[in-house]
Amino acid sequence: MLNPRLQRALIALVQVLALAVWFSVSAVVPSLQADWGISTGQAVWLTGTVQLGFVTGALVSTLLNLADRVPPHLLMAASAALAAATTYTVAAAVDSFGPALAPRFLTGVFLAGVYPVGMKLTASWAGPTGRGTAMGLMIGALTLGSALPHLVGGLATLPWRDVLRVTAGIASAGALVALVAVRPGPQLATGPVTLHPRYAIEMFRESGPRRVNLGYFGHMWELYALWTWVPLFVAHAAGASAPDAEDRLLVFTTMGVCGLLGCLVGGWAADRFGRTPAAVTALSVSGACCLLSPLAYVAPLPLLAVFCGVWGASVIADSGVFSTALSEVADQRFIGTALSAQTALGFALTVVSIQLVPVLADASGWQYAFLLLVPGPVLGVLAMTGRPRHAHQG
Repeated sequence: MLNPRLQRALIALVQVLALAVWFSVSAVVPSLQADWGISTGQAVWLTGTVQLGFVTGALVSTLLNLADRVPPHLLMAASAALAAATTYTVAAAVDSFGPALAPRFLTGVFLAGVYPVGMKLTASWAGPTGRGTAMGLMIGALTLGSALPHLVGGLATLPWRDVLRVTAGIASAGALVALVAVRPGPQLATGPVTLHPRYAIEMFRESGPRRVNLGYFGHMWELYALWTWVPLFVAHAAGASAPDAEDRLLVFTTMGVCGLLGCLVGGWAADRFGRTPAAVTALSVSGACCLLSPLAYVAPLPLLAVFCGVWGASVIADSGVFSTALSEVADQRFIGTALSAQTALGFALTVVSIQLVPVLADASGWQYAFLLLVPGPVLGVLAMTGRPRHAHQG
């Protein structure tokens, strides 16, 4: 008999390790701009291409019901290994911007087999009363893993190729853990699942899944644009044009470590007070941070660090809440499909917000760039406060 707590911890560990490749190139953009002579607009696409790849991978998974038809631990292991391979390819064989786009796109495609599948596996090892906390741990692990490249770049002065090699090695370790130690749990529906690609559309006809998804979309409008551009926001606030090692450590601490804590608190609050109050509170705090960001920009560094810590915790605290809620209100035969569809559409939105933030920064300066993100949490709150209240959903 497998231990549920150990399995949830192992799934979270895989997320930490495998997601290290997501922002691996974004974390070394200043070096790439120097070596490849790329513009800020081109640098945007080094992250945007990963998002598009993730959307593509999640849509394919949704249409083929892969997360419900393939053993999820094997799908996650293979996907993590392939994401590591494409990242290593950039480090070993790419010398200019154009050739980097294809492997970065494929990295996103393969990560779509890690993140949503990890959510399904976590839900399979957690009963309804503790699922919010368990999902919070899983999303917190994703947050920490996404910030790892900033830690790698901040602790050692490594050439950009070595940063990518290190993160690819970390993701490979995640694939090994998934293959050897992770297994699906007993909590979700089992048995053969027939191909049913239309469920991704059908779930929007139901009030519960529709409102949860709309809340999630508002959350995603803010999340990845903040994660992508907060290093430059912090650097410009300090009077520099690019983040240094100290800035990277600040980003890792406020977005990664504080984000992990925020996920744990958000998951606990979802179990203790209900899904809707937990999501609305997190959205309200992160939305307030969007509004206050111009003031934080001119604040002394210690205050800016505290502000970023609060923002880093609140902006991700509701992510696990939305995943938990969807896993409870969607058709139990197609949980993997529902989660894949949710993330596919949410990440499609991130491509737009990631692109628009630097456009506003060029027009008005980095001090006001994050005001663009305010509509996301506002719309998320409106969607969730109109959601029916019933058992476990708050």
